[in-house]
Amino acid sequence: MHKKLLILFFLFIFQQGLEAQNYPKNYFRHPLNIPMQLVANFGEIRANHWHMGLDIRTQQRENLPVYAAAEGYVSRIVVEPSGFGQAIYIAHPNGMTTLYAHMNAFYPALQQRVLNEQYKRESWKLSLEFLPTEFPLKKSDYIGLSGNTGGSAGPHVHFEIRDTKTEKVLNPLLFGFPIADAVPPSVVRLAMYNRNKSTYMQSPQLLNLQRTRNNTIKVGSKRISFAVGATDRFSGSNNPNGIYAAKVYVDEQPVSSFTLDNIGYDETRYINAQIDYPYDARGGASLQHITPLPGATEVSYDTYGSDGVIELNDNDSHAVLIEVFDAYKNVTRIPFRIQYDGSLVPASNTSGSEQFVPNQINIFEQDDFQLVTSEKTMYDAVNTSFSSTTNSLANAVSPLFTFLSSAIPSHDSVTVRIKPSGNIADEWRDKIVIKSVSGSRTVVQKAVWQKGWLMAKFRQFGTYQAFVDNV
Repeated sequence: MHKKLLILFFLFIFQQGLEAQNYPKNYFRHPLNIPMQLVANFGEIRANHWHMGLDIRTQQRENLPVYAAAEGYVSRIVVEPSGFGQAIYIAHPNGMTTLYAHMNAFYPALQQRVLNEQYKRESWKLSLEFLPTEFPLKKSDYIGLSGNTGGSAGPHVHFEIRDTKTEKVLNPLLFGFPIADAVPPSVVRLAMYNRNKSTYMQSPQLLNLQRTRNNTIKVGSKRISFAVGATDRFSGSNNPNGIYAAKVYVDEQPVSSFTLDNIGYDETRYINAQIDYPYDARGGASLQHITPLPGATEVSYDTYGSDGVIELNDNDSHAVLIEVFDAYKNVTRIPFRIQYDGSLVPASNTSGSEQFVPNQINIFEQDDFQLVTSEKTMYDAVNTSFSSTTNSLANAVSPLFTFLSSAIPSHDSVTVRIKPSGNIADEWRDKIVIKSVSGSRTVVQKAVWQKGWLMAKFRQFGTYQAFVDNV
């Protein structure tokens, strides 16, 4: 018994060491010499991505001094008209890299090196990497001036902490920065889904929070899941931020959860699976699935050995607890009960001749149109829909094809093939493009000829049409 307790003690110490190593407190300082206030936190919902850092307020001013968060060296700088604008990357001996973006200027020695390279390359746009010996820094060294460059919509510093080796972005709020937060998240919406069918083939059942709390919900499906609409605020701030985690229990056992503690830039598009994308695209409020969709189970979720769906295999009443957290462990709890009632028959699937499903290649073929997905394109199943409309535009060389809609997200690119209407003159064959429109987004790709067909790849569903680009 004593030996077992000793082993458990050392396992606990080891785990604490891992946590301290992953998110060391007080290793990084606040990069500004003003009180730390945030415009946006890590994991906030954005179009096609999570927000991947902290947006730190600069008191609505530019040109505030910015300081190195810890000892290290400048490993990279970027100068670009959009995105991060002017950004500096500092590599640290603990295996992490900090990023400071939307800067107006770098510190003099670095700024001169950047200027020299711009003249040398005859290019204002620049991306440079440096050796550890070129621009070493100590903690709190001055590194430049804050600004509003690149894709910034107002003066601030975008700050990230990355794992240098994997380049995964870590949630900076886990590192003990001086931000007061005693305010739990605010849950404003709770939605339920019948998981016997695709979430894309139903509208969320929105539950009245006041009536749901501590009451019993009767459901007509034996497989259900939940989503929440929630925001978080820091103490003394009215600015709504994103939540850190959510978890659902049934009869005191965890069933599914998500935690936004680290995300890779190659993973960030999976936000389109964490939210109810079709509901949002059609004007609904933001909802975050606590249970993953079948085509997006690996990012941010823990399903505790199952698929994360709540199974109701009897007619008993079961206790449900939903917890919503911020990064400072403030929590909001919603307790209630659920009970399967066979007399409440859920709506059946919308009829459709074909379905596109996740985790496999899907192919749709017509005489003059083809669309092919990869195994990672779909997050959930959807009934296919297709139409073809003759277009009178003078430079069009195909009908206007519509496949699915902008309300269905695509993770990977889809391959679109179009057979042109009639013969194409030789002088126009290398000037054919395919245009795709999905909601407000228009993408034009140069077409590639493949055995009499025109091919291009798009990362969206909507309309597709081939044109001669004679401009």
